Amino acid sequence: MNNFDVHIYTDGSSRGNPGPGGYGIVMEWVGKPYKKEFSEGFKKTTNNRMELMAVIEALKKLKKPNLNVLVFTDSKYVADAVEKRWVFGWEKKSFKDKKNPDLWIAFLKEFRKHHVRFQWIKGHNNHPQNERCDFLAVEASKKERLLPDQGFENN
Repeated sequence: MNNFDVHIYTDGSSRGNPGPGGYGIVMEWVGKPYKKEFSEGFKKTTNNRMELMAVIEALKKLKKPNLNVLVFTDSKYVADAVEKRWVFGWEKKSFKDKKNPDLWIAFLKEFRKHHVRFQWIKGHNNHPQNERCDFLAVEASKKERLLPDQGFENN
């Protein structure tokens, strides 16, 4: 699957782990000048939750089903869990003893609507879209009005 419809770049950030956090998303339609950015900030969360939430929220924004999607992330936590298929084993065991089961369940729901591959990229390495996502995530974490991260607060 090399013909991708959409490239998604994501990053998550938290100032303190846990602490205030945010995510940033850049979405590009391949071969078209279409580009959108999204971000959101949360009162108390973790870096890994924000990395994963960024991917979930980006996939939710796709309006058509069965798109070929390439997600670029600097999170080994997210990329390896999917590309090495660990998340499917975790799912079979109902995410027993795994962190962030609420987000992994939400991720799999969105993941299964499309054909998604992950590409890990080194963070803070002058990759323009990754740098932009990082900027969006950090800025979102500094907003005056931050949302509660329900899944984190309720664990």
